[in-house]
Amino acid sequence: MPKVRKIPQRQCVACGETRSKRDLVRVVRTPAGEVRVDATGKLSGRGAYVCPAPSCVDRALRDGRLAGILERPLPETLSDSLREAVSRDTTPRAPVVRRISLRQAAEALRGEPEGRNG
Repeated sequence: MPKVRKIPQRQCVACGETRSKRDLVRVVRTPAGEVRVDATGKLSGRGAYVCPAPSCVDRALRDGRLAGILERPLPETLSDSLREAVSRDTTPRAPVVRRISLRQAAEALRGEPEGRNG
C-alpha cells in the first residue's frame, strides 16, 4: 500500500477559508523586517496567506489584517505586488490525483459503487 502524503493546509487571513497551501499567496516578513510577496513559499520568516481572489486581497489590505498578523506596517508597494501575484496565480493548476487500485478503476468505469464486494 503506497504511503499517502498529507497536503499542507493554511487559512486565508481575509475570509478565513482553509485551503491547500499551494492554492494561496504567501506574504512574508523576513528576519530583516522586510515585508514582501513570497512566490516560492519557502522564504524564511513569519508568513501570512491570502486567497488569490481580488476581494480577499482588498479585505486583507483594507482591514489591516495582513499588517496585524505580520506585526509590521505594510509598505506602499506591497499592494501592487500582491495584486500582481494574484493575477498571475489565477492559472489553473493540475488537480491532486488520488491513487486507486485497478479494481476500483474498473468499477468506476463501469459505474459500479466503490464499496461493493464480490
